[in-house]
Amino acid sequence: MKPITDPHQLAIAERVLDQEGEARRHLVVHLSGAHAYGFPSPDSDLDLKAIHVERTEALLGLSLPNPTRNRLEVIEGVEIDYTSNELQVAVRGILRGDGNMIERVLATAPLRDSSWRPALAELTRKNLSRKVHHHYRGFAWSQRKAMEEAAAARGASAKKALYVLRTALTGTHLLQTGECEPDLTRLCDDYGVSIVPALVEIKQQGEREPLPPALATALGPTIDRVFARLDEAREASPLPEEPAHVDALEHWLVGVRRADL
Repeated sequence: MKPITDPHQLAIAERVLDQEGEARRHLVVHLSGAHAYGFPSPDSDLDLKAIHVERTEALLGLSLPNPTRNRLEVIEGVEIDYTSNELQVAVRGILRGDGNMIERVLATAPLRDSSWRPALAELTRKNLSRKVHHHYRGFAWSQRKAMEEAAAARGASAKKALYVLRTALTGTHLLQTGECEPDLTRLCDDYGVSIVPALVEIKQQGEREPLPPALATALGPTIDRVFARLDEAREASPLPEEPAHVDALEHWLVGVRRADL
C-alpha cells in the first residue's frame, strides 16, 4: 500500500522520483516526515529520503561524484523535500546508529524499492547497536529546544511536540525490541503516552495550530517521562554496544561495487 493517499500528492511524488531516477539508481526511497510518523496534515510537505548506488566506474576516477543530492521546491502546490545519499554514506551512517539511514533501509512501505534492499536490511538489523541512542536522544533534544524556543515566542504547537515524542519513542522502541517503527500513533499506547491523539487532532487542523493551555501544561512532564524512558531503554537494551557484523556489511558493499564493473 502506498503511504501517500492523496492522488495529487502521489502523482507529484512519482513525477519527481521518475526525474531523479534518471540521474541515479535508487536503492530505496522512503517517505519520511509527518506522513511516515502518523500525523500528516493537509499542508504537510513530502519528505522523500533516498539511498542511491553510484556507478562503480564513477568512484574510480579523479573527480568523485557528489554523494548527496538535495531538491527542495513547490510543484503545483505540493512542497517536495528530496534528499538522496550514496550507499557508502548510508552504510557508514547505519554503523554509527544514524536513525535517518536505518529508517530508510528498514522502511515497510517504500515509494521505490530495489533488489539491493533486502540484503542491506538484513545486515542493518544484524548491526543495530546501542549507538542508536545517541542519534535519537540528540535529535529529540534539539527538537525539544526548538519547541521550547518557539513556545516562548509564539506559544506551544502540536507539530513540534509530536516530532519530539516521535523521535524519542522510535528510539526507545528500537533499543528495546530491535524493531524500527517511525509511526508515533502505533507506539503511543504501548508506551503510555496518552497525549498523542489530542496532539494529532490539533496538528491535522494545520501545521501551526496552537495548543490549548491545559494540553500545553501537560506536555512538559510527558516529554520528561519520554526522555527518561529512552535513557532507561539504552541501559536495558538487548542490542550490543557496537555493531556486531561490520565485516559482513563491508563484504556486501564491496560485492555491490564489484558486480557493477
